[in-house]
Amino acid sequence: MNRIATLAALAVPVILSGCSSVQGFAGAQEAPGVGAPGQVEPVHAAAIGRDEAVFWVTSNGCTSKEDITPTVRASSEGPIITLRRIKEDRCRETLPNGAEVRWSFEELGLPPGARLSVESPYQLPPG
Repeated sequence: MNRIATLAALAVPVILSGCSSVQGFAGAQEAPGVGAPGQVEPVHAAAIGRDEAVFWVTSNGCTSKEDITPTVRASSEGPIITLRRIKEDRCRETLPNGAEVRWSFEELGLPPGARLSVESPYQLPPG
């Protein structure tokens, strides 16, 4: 729980390995790609490891991994991920630290150790 609170409190990208980094929280725009599913989902915190991407997103108590779709696109500087909410969370129990969602690099179609940038905007948790 302390780890989540610490990561959520950071207003800067988190770097967990020399090969992976999280960039671009502030000022991100709608992800490119006409017809992309859902709405761009802001993140409270993100952690990118050698073979896994973990995010904390706003939740009213019912958000699960299946409600968020990661879209990965190629760029000249490496893959860029944008989270998109495809199912609204209509519950009424606000979770102060948000909900944790995670994907393996295999699920994202990325090789272990890929340098992955985050395009979803950064948003402080409620409270």
